[in-house]
Amino acid sequence: MTSQRINSYYNATVNSDLSFPQLEGEVRVDVAVIGGGFTGLASALELAEQGKKVALVEANRIGWGQSGRNGGQVTGSLSGDEAILRQLTRHVGEDDAEAFVWYLRWRGHDIIRERIEKYGIACDLKFGHLHTAYSPSHMRAMRATYDDMVSRGMADMVELVEAKDIGRFLDTPLYHGGIYNRKNMHLHPLNLCLGEARALASLGGHVYENSPVLEIIHGATPSIRLPKGRIVADQILLAGDVYHKLERRKLSGMIFPAAGGIVTTEPLGDLARQLNPQDVAVYDSRFVLDYYRMTADGRLLFGGGANYSGKPSRDIAAELRPCIERTFPQLRGVKIGFEWSCDMGIVINRVPQLGKLAPNVWYAQGYSGHGLATSHIVGEVMAKAIGGRMEAFDVFQRFSHIRVPMGDSMGRQLLALGMRYFLMMERFR
Repeated sequence: MTSQRINSYYNATVNSDLSFPQLEGEVRVDVAVIGGGFTGLASALELAEQGKKVALVEANRIGWGQSGRNGGQVTGSLSGDEAILRQLTRHVGEDDAEAFVWYLRWRGHDIIRERIEKYGIACDLKFGHLHTAYSPSHMRAMRATYDDMVSRGMADMVELVEAKDIGRFLDTPLYHGGIYNRKNMHLHPLNLCLGEARALASLGGHVYENSPVLEIIHGATPSIRLPKGRIVADQILLAGDVYHKLERRKLSGMIFPAAGGIVTTEPLGDLARQLNPQDVAVYDSRFVLDYYRMTADGRLLFGGGANYSGKPSRDIAAELRPCIERTFPQLRGVKIGFEWSCDMGIVINRVPQLGKLAPNVWYAQGYSGHGLATSHIVGEVMAKAIGGRMEAFDVFQRFSHIRVPMGDSMGRQLLALGMRYFLMMERFR
């Protein structure tokens, strides 16, 4: 594992290469947060805003993992919505369960937008998203989703787009309609990570990079041990998602890595506006979908697929080029400027996992490829719980999760088997 960020478009276009020191010696705080991605940053920043003394430690660099590598789309998508509704309805009834899912879909948008405005974070924020129907049969579900959104007060934010009108948004022959959403956003995720880290430091939070945690030491006053020091805290939050190997006795077999690939083309100039005249972010309606958007400098950023083998893809550009050219035949042979992969933390039932390892040691993880907005909601939930407001956290305690024996290898095999099932079912949609 390298401590430096990968050679991605995001890392090449950071606003400033903000860096933080390695932890040395002993630090005493109210809350220690492990993980410098969105869950850790969002939780730590919320805690600092409460007036807590906070220390955040990252094994590599801030935004090193999925938080600094993802597609940059802030959408109301939630991969575990059916499991959440099914489990929660048994406890609180259908209406309250649906209200909770609605909260998980949209609260993150408000948190991110307000935080960008409050702290002046420059991260190429744009509004507008198109969820596209890949097949004519997918429009039935699109219409039902649109009707539900209108009934819940979003009529001024969404538009049902018929096949004949797709050209208003995209110059592609591929789609059969969709939903245009003005509330959804897209942005530069690494610059958002760095902006949140800067905001945390401005509130007196301690931020440490290149500081891997070796051990969580439990007790009345827990601590974390690092190569060159330790942090003593009243509370500890483990927010490393799929990247850490801490607390294996309780957390092994619960979350598994799946590598997604992303590329950006060379700058497209005027062609960018021709292909995407309203500068929307896009993902399609398949189980294994493509997603893309234009960057601030007019490149097509395009991602898709998932690799559950645990091994890196050999040639991401070669894997995604056919998808790009199928979507936009005008880009046949286009040069690829950057290519990279990102490990998503996948949960078997796709429900985020929030819990306690001890009365004063907490964890949060598992967004299954939909973490940009959800991680910010979870950050708010965890900060409130650590501060004594347990209402939303207690809802998450009602969910049961599947723990897979024999660790990552078996989990990856089950996920790959499930994906093959969904790919087969795609033929019947």
